[in-house]
Amino acid sequence: MQIVLGAGVKQRGSHITKDRLRIDFSCDQKMTDEQKKEVERIVNEKIAEDLPVIRREMARDEAERLHAEHEFGQKYPDQVSVYSIGPKGASVHEPEFEKAFSLEFCGGPHVEHTGQIGKLKIVKEESVASGIRRIKAITE
Repeated sequence: MQIVLGAGVKQRGSHITKDRLRIDFSCDQKMTDEQKKEVERIVNEKIAEDLPVIRREMARDEAERLHAEHEFGQKYPDQVSVYSIGPKGASVHEPEFEKAFSLEFCGGPHVEHTGQIGKLKIVKEESVASGIRRIKAITE
């Protein structure tokens, strides 16, 4: 989302299952059809690259120093799970966080590599509160 909408966009909530996702994010305007298509294109490109997804338990302050994305205002325990996506060749022993496409506090879905995720299709984008937008998507 930040690649398309800008660095000021932050996640405000999510609900992810193996078949669908809902992501709430800060944004003060409706996404255009072109922006939605670009988000789909980027996500599906990363899925097709079959990048490794690595989970690492670490201290919350260490995850914050790595600039792992997390929900604004959410309270996290002292130990957190951080998931990284990519780069190609990353492993549990050498996660290469600095080269990761994505680095998030417990970001699910919990797969071993992005190729296990079906093609993403955004089915709805809407306002849920002042300055908060929601994307609903499915995997095919």
